[in-house]
Amino acid sequence: MAALLTACSPVARPVGDFGRAAPSWTHDTAMPVAGNVLASMRKEPVSDFNKTDQEEEMHDRVWRFLVAAHAKDWLFDSSVELQRTRIIPPGKDEHYRKDRYYDWLKRTEYASSRTRYSTVGRHIAADIDTLPTTFAAICAVIEVDRQRAVAYAGLGGGLPAATAGNLQARKYENDAFIAWFVRALNYRYDSYDYALDNLLVETPHEQSLAVNNGLQVLGTFVARANRADFCGDGSRHLTGGGVIIPSRYQRSGDTEVVLPK
Repeated sequence: MAALLTACSPVARPVGDFGRAAPSWTHDTAMPVAGNVLASMRKEPVSDFNKTDQEEEMHDRVWRFLVAAHAKDWLFDSSVELQRTRIIPPGKDEHYRKDRYYDWLKRTEYASSRTRYSTVGRHIAADIDTLPTTFAAICAVIEVDRQRAVAYAGLGGGLPAATAGNLQARKYENDAFIAWFVRALNYRYDSYDYALDNLLVETPHEQSLAVNNGLQVLGTFVARANRADFCGDGSRHLTGGGVIIPSRYQRSGDTEVVLPK
């Protein structure tokens, strides 16, 4: 079934205005059904629960961090869609190489070498602008999972036997999706960071300072995501990494900027 679906239609999910996901029967219905069958065959938990509004919003908001149409598949849009619909196992993204974004920047023709810095800066700013609402959507789903557990603890005795399995499976699905977002956010940061390092050597310009400042702001969100602090309360719902991102600049006096390398 999966082979037939992917052979008959483009694998990458179609997009509409502003790069948002466009409705598609193949991608919204057929591929997820096939993916659930394949996930069950791999012995992965699969829930029959309907998605809440909060879960739908989380998936919609996180999706833009999993793909990057502006950079011509540097985030592997086709494999993202196969992973999103569970046709392939989770974790494919763990093997992504951070040099792809810089390679795309390097081969894209610009009238000025400074424009590459502006491009990186715009992409970082767009991520920063959408991260607060994305974190809020993830926080809402974490709360939904907590409320489900509380409700089941109080009502479980009178519910069908399959409810407990569906409850645990949905928690697994949500946790796996949130973990995927964290990996995607780290990958974006690492890709931007790698690109800026290379641009500093290839075409050094003063515009690098603004990009570096943007990276430091993005880094605060990366650090929060790594410790699963999506609700702004310092909580740790998932295991994660540590804080990253010292500035790549040191200042001497008031005006001179010195590269530390």
